This record gives sequence, structure tokens and C-alpha cells, in this order.
Amino acid sequence: MASKEEVAVETVEGGAAAAKAPYWDPPPAPLLDTSELGKWSLYRALIAEFMATLIFLYVSIATVIGYKNQRATVDACTGVGYLGVAWSFGATIFVLVYCTGGVSGGHINPAVALGLFFGRKLSLVRTVLYVVAQCLGAIAGAGIVKGIMKRPYDALGGGANTVSDGYSAAGALGAEIVGTFILVYTVFSATDPKRTARDSFIPVLVPLPIGFAVFVVHLATIPITGTGINPARSLGAAVLYNQHAAWKDHVRENEQN
Repeated sequence: MASKEEVAVETVEGGAAAAKAPYWDPPPAPLLDTSELGKWSLYRALIAEFMATLIFLYVSIATVIGYKNQRATVDACTGVGYLGVAWSFGATIFVLVYCTGGVSGGHINPAVALGLFFGRKLSLVRTVLYVVAQCLGAIAGAGIVKGIMKRPYDALGGGANTVSDGYSAAGALGAEIVGTFILVYTVFSATDPKRTARDSFIPVLVPLPIGFAVFVVHLATIPITGTGINPARSLGAAVLYNQHAAWKDHVRENEQN
């Protein structure tokens, strides 16, 4: 007959095993699942993606404009600098992925949504609608920044991505490709079913590496392109700024004159 101590150990071990999420390979998402169009969960997810991208653009673009305005009007050392801008992007993504992950998956980026589609984790219908919601949210977020910071917004580039002096368009494209790959790779790794099952007792682990990936990629590519790695971010800023420099090959306007 088992002693009380042995029963207690078995109970604790059994409870720990039960608390740990089981692992299984989820089936691939259907390529074209039109049945989703009749589910409220899809539209709730679209609202979440729209609002998350709106907040992301508002915070990040306002930080970029504020930094440039500080650098132009006061001592450059008093501004947040590249480090602060990178932290703004990375920390905002961390917060938004944590908040919306349970509703929509917390993609906030058409590149991520497209990558998950090719990984058969999203259906085509959901992917297309996510991209539309993200782009509309980005335009709305950039519009709020423009409405609040009208004069510095127009004078300081509107937070739009452009190729910096000394870099070619091909080099800038390469930097954006590598940066986007790092981000999408991190998303796939952080959301891997084996990892989420093993680390289910620490749910914050999923958004944390994603936010840090955005942060470190911005540190590397802000001097080159201002860092896009998010088509919705680049599109929203370009649409509202609406200048030649933000559209034609992402080359600075002063290089075109």
C-alpha cells in the first residue's frame, strides 16, 4: 500500500502533467474556406487586426516624427534617437501581439499573414481580409498622426520609408527582405506547436521574441530605409505623406530634383 508521501508525490506529478498543454500537429488550414464568412469570429478578428495596426502606426509614426522634430529644433542628444524609435516599434508590437493574439493571432503585418498562408496556417479568405484590414488600419493610424502633427508631419517626411543617401535601391530592397525574413522566421518559431505546448505556462513568451525581432531589425535597417518589414506600415505612411519620394523606388525627393 502506498504511503501518504508517495500518493502526494504522484498527485503533484499528475497535476503538473495535466497542467501542461498537450502537443499535436494542427491540420493545415483549408485553402479556400468560404464558411468563415458566416462566422462572427472572423469579423471580430478583422476588427482586432484593424485596431492593432491603427495603434501600431499611430505610436510608431508619432515617435518617428517626434524624434525628427526634436533633432531639428533642439539638441539632437535630447531626442529618443534610433534606439528609442526601435524600442517604440518593438515594444508596441509586443504589447499588441499579446493583446490580440487570442482574438486574431496578432499578425499586424501582411508579410506575416502571407507567410502563415503559405505555411498553411491561414486560409486564403482570412489572409486576404487580414491584409485589407491591416492596410486600412495603417492608413487610419497614419491619418491620426497627420491630423495631430500636421506641420512637422509634412515637413519631416511623414514617417514614410525612403532609401538613405549612400545606399542603392537594390541594397535597400535586400535589407528589407532580410529584415522581413527574420521577423517571419521568429513568428513561425515562437508559434511552433511544440514550443507553445512546452511553454504554455508562460504565455508571454510568444509575443516577447516577436517584439525583440522587430526591435533588432529596426536597429539594423533604420539607417538604410527607416525600416519597413511591414507592407501595411510602409503603405499607410506613404499614402498619407503622398510625396514622390515615398513612392518612386523609395528614393529621397531631393535626389529626384
